[in-house]
Amino acid sequence: MNPPAAPPRAVPPKLKWAGCSPSVFFVGAVLGLVTLGIGLVVYCFDPSRTPFYPGCAFHRLTGLNCPGCGATRSLYALLHGRWRVALQDNALFLLTLAALILRAGWLGLQSLRHRPAAPFIPTRSLFPWLILALIFGVLRNFATFAFLSP
Repeated sequence: MNPPAAPPRAVPPKLKWAGCSPSVFFVGAVLGLVTLGIGLVVYCFDPSRTPFYPGCAFHRLTGLNCPGCGATRSLYALLHGRWRVALQDNALFLLTLAALILRAGWLGLQSLRHRPAAPFIPTRSLFPWLILALIFGVLRNFATFAFLSP
């Protein structure tokens, strides 16, 4: 006679992540830590006095200011609460940073409301931003718009 068969074991349910997969959570956590680390380095070391920050290759080659010139100094001033200096160093950087923070907040709110996720940066907004950056980069090199130069 055959021994009685053991009853089948129940398979435990898989853990479900609230709204995102573990890989998305991991990437978000790593990006958050990298951003925090960069912010801490910029907060502690003044870019105008510390030589380890990379210089602008475009400025070194041409003597002109690119749209990104002054962004690190602007971030340093912003982290120290000097809004006016940050705006003077690179206004486009502050505008872009504000837009990215607002977009992240809006997407976070949409996620909390369990609405479908949208891309973080919509492709339809990239071309106008590129045009704005080019105009900003050209204008900040004219004497009339010297207030845009770092």
